[in-house]
Amino acid sequence: MLKRLWLWLGRLLGKLVLVLAVVGLVGWGAGEAYYAWKFSGPVSSEEQIPSAEAALTRAIIEDAVRVVEQHRDNTRVLRDAHAKAHGCVKGDVQVLDGLDSDLRQGVLAEPGKTWQAWIRFSNGNAYPQFDSARDARGMAVKLLDVPGEKLMPGAAHAGEQDFVMFNHPTFFVSDVAEYRNNFAAQADGKKVLAFFPSWDPRTWEIRHLIIALKTLAPAPESPVSTTYNSIAPYKLGPLNIKYRVVPAPQNCPTYALPQANTDLPNFLRSALYQQLSLDRIPACFELQVQKQNAQHYMPIEDTSVQWSETISPFQSVARITIAAQDFDSREQNQFCDNLSFNPWHALEAHRPIGGINRLRKAVYEAVSAYRHERNASAQAQAPEGSGL
Repeated sequence: MLKRLWLWLGRLLGKLVLVLAVVGLVGWGAGEAYYAWKFSGPVSSEEQIPSAEAALTRAIIEDAVRVVEQHRDNTRVLRDAHAKAHGCVKGDVQVLDGLDSDLRQGVLAEPGKTWQAWIRFSNGNAYPQFDSARDARGMAVKLLDVPGEKLMPGAAHAGEQDFVMFNHPTFFVSDVAEYRNNFAAQADGKKVLAFFPSWDPRTWEIRHLIIALKTLAPAPESPVSTTYNSIAPYKLGPLNIKYRVVPAPQNCPTYALPQANTDLPNFLRSALYQQLSLDRIPACFELQVQKQNAQHYMPIEDTSVQWSETISPFQSVARITIAAQDFDSREQNQFCDNLSFNPWHALEAHRPIGGINRLRKAVYEAVSAYRHERNASAQAQAPEGSGL
């Protein structure tokens, strides 16, 4: 009797496993078919601006100001993202010889031209945390003494061309509307609602949650050992492109970083200091661009979609060299904290495009102005000898 019961339970369990496997395979197949249909070309090669975008942008600015106030450290108002820097270093960006004519645009127009730059490495979180915490990592490059009219007026950034990146190829929201919902939930401390805004499964953003989890990755060995991506698209003269910066150790002396103590809160800064300041070994990258092929699914307005490298491979356009240097001083760290990086500090030839870039223009400008105003006020009110 007991044996028959166990055999019956075994057969039942086997059937349940089979049914679940079939349902899973059907669901997987349906999902693949749906996304193959949804993510198929052609796409527009022009920007498409929703009518509600301006109102959504104003609401996001209000939330961003709330975030910087929540994360202020009682002396300074920090950035609303990438608050913790591993260091600001000086670098050279040299345009490669032999570029195709359609790539010779803006700061890439003159073969062999070398631009001086400030480069800031950072963690992505809005609050400084241990480097061992899973997080995005950022790299921002500011070319100096760049002639020509910029997209954002003002003498303070008149000679600058900025490139802003982080180390994942896609963003965890598609557009400004989704960013508004996601960011508002996080600002309210309701992170679950960022991807599951209601009980209705049709509103769940599981694919974007997976992107967010992949973005919050373990720290690299060093800030100079990982790839950084533009995420959003840009113009390069008549082209629509995305860009990235990849490590190019072949362009620098061979170097092996000593084993780091990853329990230290600032081991990424220590790794950068070890290589550049103690061992006096430069770090090398290459700047690369990827052209949009609008006949395939390479959308301008959806930053959650990675453009296919099979269809459109990245091409190197410039070399970035960070020479051995001393950078970890109080004065340079304060200078680094006051630097503003904005993809709209740019020539027309490098115009940011797409909804997330349009949002960046408004939010970066508003939060930067708010942060600098509050910090200047705190500096003015600080008593002598306070160290502020």
